[in-house]
Amino acid sequence: MKRILRSFVIEIGALYLVSQIASGMEFADGFISLAITGIALCLATFLVKPIINILLLPLNLVTFGLFKWISRAVTLFLVDLILADFTITSFGFGGLSSKWIDVPSLTLNSAPLAYIAFSFLLSIIGAIIYWLVK
Repeated sequence: MKRILRSFVIEIGALYLVSQIASGMEFADGFISLAITGIALCLATFLVKPIINILLLPLNLVTFGLFKWISRAVTLFLVDLILADFTITSFGFGGLSSKWIDVPSLTLNSAPLAYIAFSFLLSIIGAIIYWLVK
């Protein structure tokens, strides 16, 4: 139970941060739909993602783990299909410029590429949050 609750809190935090960093992920009712999306994404991660990982295992082995983001993108797509208040239309990142690093802006209007980009960003931010909590 503790693991599920921690995963739920990390999913909500990562979803909120990703929606602030990149545009294209929309929650219709604000925090309520963010919490419902977090619950649905947590359930999809625990129930559906292992099945997707088994189906993608040969491709995951050949690409040295690159297809983990594809399985996360499929879970995002399933959550987007199930929930009416959560939509992913495109991926838009405004860029980042600082003293040490410059990250260019990126816009992806294709839906599959947007799901992959959001899954990549959710994985990175979720791993950072999990690392900070641990």
